[in-house]
Amino acid sequence: MVAYIPPVDDIRFLLNEVFDFNETMKTLPGYEEIDADLAVSILEQAGKFCAAVLEPLNRPSDEEGCRLENDQVFTPDGTSEAYKAFINAGWSGLSGDPEFGGQGLPRVMQVLLDEMLSSANLSFGLFPGLTRGAAEAISIHASDALKQRYLPKMISGEWTGAMALTEASAGTDLGLLNTRAEASVDDSYRITGTKIFISSGDHDFGGNIIHLVLARLPDAPKGVKGISLFLVPKFLVNDDGSLGARNGMSVGSLEHKMGIHGQPTCVMNYDGATGWLVGEVGRGLNAMFTMMNAERLFIGIQGLGIGEVANQKATAYARERLQGRSLDGSRGPVQIVEHPDVRNMLLRGRAYADAARALAIWTSMQMDIAARHPDEGARKSANGLVALLTPVVKAAFTDFGFETAVLSQQVFGGHGYIREWGMEQFVRDARITQIYEGTNGVQAIDLVQRKLPMEDGALPSRFFALIKQDLQSPVTCRNADAIVGATTEALERLERATERLLSGRLDPFAAGAASTGYLRLFALVAYGWMWTRMAKTAAMSDAGDRICRRKIAVSRFFAERVLPETIGLEVALNASPESVMALDADSF
Repeated sequence: MVAYIPPVDDIRFLLNEVFDFNETMKTLPGYEEIDADLAVSILEQAGKFCAAVLEPLNRPSDEEGCRLENDQVFTPDGTSEAYKAFINAGWSGLSGDPEFGGQGLPRVMQVLLDEMLSSANLSFGLFPGLTRGAAEAISIHASDALKQRYLPKMISGEWTGAMALTEASAGTDLGLLNTRAEASVDDSYRITGTKIFISSGDHDFGGNIIHLVLARLPDAPKGVKGISLFLVPKFLVNDDGSLGARNGMSVGSLEHKMGIHGQPTCVMNYDGATGWLVGEVGRGLNAMFTMMNAERLFIGIQGLGIGEVANQKATAYARERLQGRSLDGSRGPVQIVEHPDVRNMLLRGRAYADAARALAIWTSMQMDIAARHPDEGARKSANGLVALLTPVVKAAFTDFGFETAVLSQQVFGGHGYIREWGMEQFVRDARITQIYEGTNGVQAIDLVQRKLPMEDGALPSRFFALIKQDLQSPVTCRNADAIVGATTEALERLERATERLLSGRLDPFAAGAASTGYLRLFALVAYGWMWTRMAKTAAMSDAGDRICRRKIAVSRFFAERVLPETIGLEVALNASPESVMALDADSF
């Protein structure tokens, strides 16, 4: 089985040629000295670490899994050592706040590191990803005292983080949670309850594990307005920063899962555990959404990472595997990459992965603008675009990533179904990305019912205007005509669907029935936009360059074989919700 190859050349192409990365960074205070060459050189080293240290652990970790013995969680052999090597190399603090010891590099670089981590070892990548999300929530919402005590060691990676939301009776509807918090004589609280599905809830890395726990005070109202957020460490921290007594929390069991076996997913029991309020009383969900939104973008990148590595492995196999005769019958056996059906699967996976990476870079650049641009209007505009795209990135990247994993497994035929080739693990691991941090159906509802109406409905129009700007710019080479034309037509379909959703003519049932199809339509158009930018850039570059040749060819495939799906999606979106809602629940 060939080794994973970090997509550094594609990253270099995107940062240097497709996006105005250097010029954008110059406008952001603190990033003026950062350019594409520096970013690529750092990411090249990150890719080497992922390929040399993390990928070799992926399959053994999946086979060994985590275990719980005498109230202690043990991760698979080599995981703890790999994590220590990861933090010693400084990767945990790449985008962390310099005030607390982070390197303060752009979000773009963090996102691309996350992609490579997810490709090499999805289970491992959750440890630093969750820690970073928890640190961001603490940084924005916690008191200065909590920040000073916890953030330096979380950003360095010495301490890790987890978020504890879900309960057996409270999943998507967190207003149903029962975990309670009671005030103590000092400024702390006692947290009691049980949470399920807690990724990175415990491990054997040493150090502390900082849980952000949603709980309800005794006099809190019912529903989400009665929820508060608390910082609950595995170990209490002494005044000098050293670890003190074990807190009143324990692992009840480890979940037995379809995939991500190298990641300890815990049932956590909080038995009067000491915690501290993060943010305001009754506004815990608001504070937690800082972490949840960051994690939703992160999970989207996991889908990209799985799709990338699965497509790489399938492509290499298709070049090596000899089977069947050429279409004209003159040669045989031939490489299976010659067969049209195999090519169709490989090209679809490549089309999804390359477009997702491009959109991830564009979105993360908007995040950097929203965080640092000196102009308030620019920050507000970028923040709105990030909000609009968050559910799209989470759902579409993971849907397409899973589809790519399945297609890549199919390329292997029977060999893809057995363990030794590793493809079935990609399928199992990718599946969770469509479920956790809010199922993709929830993301679709969020897009339709919450994000589209933002700015009185002007937000999607602003996004569509950006796409039109690139579609209408001069095309200097006919190689880009196909993707420009197909994306223009798909965008018109998306605009009609959006207008219909915003017009008020649809009742809640109709909006709910349309949401998943609408998100896919939105994502395909966004991918078409990215392919337009890549194809135009490639058409104006050296035609002999391998990357440019591939971009032009895959853009045409996307235009002719993928974007036509938007025709059927529009038809379905125009249908009455009656076919979805007519059957009464008892008749299912």
